[in-house]
Amino acid sequence: MSTDPPGFELPLRLLLGFRVLIDGLHAELARQGHPDVRPAHGFVLQAVGHQGTTAVELGRRLGVTKQAAAKHVEALERLGYLRRAADAADARRKLIRLTDRGMDCLARSARIFDELRAEWGATLGEDRMRALEADLRTMTPETPLRLDFPGWFGGARSDG
Repeated sequence: MSTDPPGFELPLRLLLGFRVLIDGLHAELARQGHPDVRPAHGFVLQAVGHQGTTAVELGRRLGVTKQAAAKHVEALERLGYLRRAADAADARRKLIRLTDRGMDCLARSARIFDELRAEWGATLGEDRMRALEADLRTMTPETPLRLDFPGWFGGARSDG
């Protein structure tokens, strides 16, 4: 009889690790002045990026419809993280841009993730932490920044 855990435990443990990190991030973001940001918002803010984007492009990056992307944008506009502005190159196009509050949230998120990684490293030991990261790099595609998870979780096809 095998003492290995069942195969289904691996994706659940990986997802649980993701959840622990994201919950830790959002608890700290709330303490640092961003209590209304939700996990899906992080994907949207990253997809908008510092250069801004259009609703169509945002939907493509997130793997969702333009309408679904627009709902995220509206929510983040109400919270003060995004704004719409005319494109300087084409006045007919509206660009979605990060506000100062949105940029602050992304900068704080990066620092908090560094702190969370350090906490994991302190618990596991830095050698094991580096080995875990190396193993995950071996088993996953080279490009780690995938923003289409909202669409993928919702059933959109994600080739990758």
